[in-house]
Amino acid sequence: MKLSEKTLNYLKSITAQTITNAKSGHLGASLGMSAFMLALFKNHYNFDVSDTDFLNRDRLVLSAGHACPVYYTLLNFFGFDVSLQDLKEMRVLGSKTPGHPEYKVTDGVETTTGPLGQGVANAVGMAIAKEMLAERFNAVGFPIINNYTYCVVGDGCLMEGVAQEACSLAGNLNLNKLILLYDSNEVTMEGSINLSNRENVAKKFKAMGWKVILVKNGNNYTACSRAIGKAKKSDRPCLVIFKTTIGIGTDKEGTSAVHSGVLSENELKTFNSKLGVYENFFVPNDVRDWCMATARKGRLNHEKWNQELAIYANSNPELYRQFTNFFDRKKLDFDKMVRNVYKWENKSGRDLNKIILNEIAEKYLQIVGGCADVVNSTKAFIENGGYFSYANRRGRNIHFGVREHAMAGICNGIALYEDFIPFCSTMLAFSNYMLPAIRLSAMMKLNVIYLFTHDSINVGEDGVTHQPIEQIAQLRSIEGLTVFRPCDAKELLACYSFAVNKNGPVAIILSRNEMQPVEGKFNETLAGGYVITSTKKEPKVTLVASGTEVALANEIYQELSKKIDVSVVSMPSLNLFDRQSANYKAKVLGKGLKVVIEASNDNYWYKYLGENDIFVKVGDYQGSGNGLEIYKKAGFSAKEILKNINKKISK
Repeated sequence: MKLSEKTLNYLKSITAQTITNAKSGHLGASLGMSAFMLALFKNHYNFDVSDTDFLNRDRLVLSAGHACPVYYTLLNFFGFDVSLQDLKEMRVLGSKTPGHPEYKVTDGVETTTGPLGQGVANAVGMAIAKEMLAERFNAVGFPIINNYTYCVVGDGCLMEGVAQEACSLAGNLNLNKLILLYDSNEVTMEGSINLSNRENVAKKFKAMGWKVILVKNGNNYTACSRAIGKAKKSDRPCLVIFKTTIGIGTDKEGTSAVHSGVLSENELKTFNSKLGVYENFFVPNDVRDWCMATARKGRLNHEKWNQELAIYANSNPELYRQFTNFFDRKKLDFDKMVRNVYKWENKSGRDLNKIILNEIAEKYLQIVGGCADVVNSTKAFIENGGYFSYANRRGRNIHFGVREHAMAGICNGIALYEDFIPFCSTMLAFSNYMLPAIRLSAMMKLNVIYLFTHDSINVGEDGVTHQPIEQIAQLRSIEGLTVFRPCDAKELLACYSFAVNKNGPVAIILSRNEMQPVEGKFNETLAGGYVITSTKKEPKVTLVASGTEVALANEIYQELSKKIDVSVVSMPSLNLFDRQSANYKAKVLGKGLKVVIEASNDNYWYKYLGENDIFVKVGDYQGSGNGLEIYKKAGFSAKEILKNINKKISK
């Protein structure tokens, strides 16, 4: 028996043992893709187990995250920090081997996957980031950035819209070092794939600009390795279709019953005997040595790269200085920017953002991104940055097209690659399309900036579909995402000071309409909420607002303060305000009547409101018409709010 065949048998056996021991998992795909996954690790995947953050390593994304048992077993075989004991603890709380791959939990795992298709978008983002760095820093004779991005997908991944969006863009951008390894077993959890999908995947990908390679026997190690080698030579992104048998070697192979099946102890013994394996969680020395030879080769490749980098530094000192500076994020003088903020008055949130984004992007080359075909509306664009394309790999702006979901997933991949600060932008009403990817940003604590404009019902004329009501609430509810709704330029600057300092993903909610100067405070913005206008005495009424409603609160203050003590509170981030001490929150909100004013229906505010307090919110979808008229119709007028306050305080 060839050593490759013996290793494959042990890979299948220990994978099955891991699932049986856990009493749950996904056996079908884990067995079906074992041959091509082993071929990838052994002959093509460039990694260094002694330094898994090595810059020029290949990136491997398991988009079909449910097949992680075979992935974890391979990580063990090839020397990553995943022990046999870790395999025995798969799906146990606190283990290194969770039920789907998790970033920063398991050594070697590049991204959190599980929601199908997300990994495809991540891989496209990684491939984009690689091209950006290569174009900027590679020199003649020194291709210091030249890694591949591999993404393992299944039938389910390629049915997801996010994957199709991302693959379409990848073909257009001709990301030639992006390789999708497609486990085409034609079976889903519910049965044959023909029940829901009869499309010709090969023709579809060819139409999107991809090279397609078909491996008729995707369970043959040699055929799989040969195909991956061929894919690496492609001048286009490449889809390798491996025709595999789900759950191969089990009594239920080829059927949906094995998708998430678990072998009983007796079934496992029978399965192992077919493979010639008679030990539990044991890797023979010859199998281990065969795999570790590749690990040693990976370390040597890394050492060779380090030597080439040293020669590159001597030969290209200025380029090397720029290269190292890219990964050495300097602190910006935000105080100086605040002193110049007077130049930015009487502008809309989106116009202010355009100015500030460009000021910061000029200092931080790591900032790249784009819009979902709405750059003229959101104005999130790096001037003089150029557009990233097949002809211009140096471009910093990305034409994502009308692909909001993939846009967010791709930005996750760019952030994951190395030290980039990606941004993406669309109108707030369409943030719904992006929520699954934003949620993953939050889980992984990625440095992604989400810029949402048209923040209120006063966008008016486009009608109810474009008027955001519940979107802010949805975003604020995502644990780990910090949501800002700034009221002026100073607060917006503070949002960026938070965003560029590796505090995880940030969503900045911006107005289309002009923002009135309200004297927001840069330093206090990061407390989440603070008093803008105060009174010497305990206020009888505290007006609390965010974004453009802070100006409305100030207008109400001008009238109400003539007869009672009133304070105005700007609340740019409820997420950050939540983190403050109880004493701070009580001091800001006061003991009197609290009046919250926000053009949303975010019931989160009730956490800070008593039974007799007032919440001026959007209670229903509004019609299509003049934005200011709609705004007032929904109750957002100083006159109407004053009337309600006077009723309360007169009782």
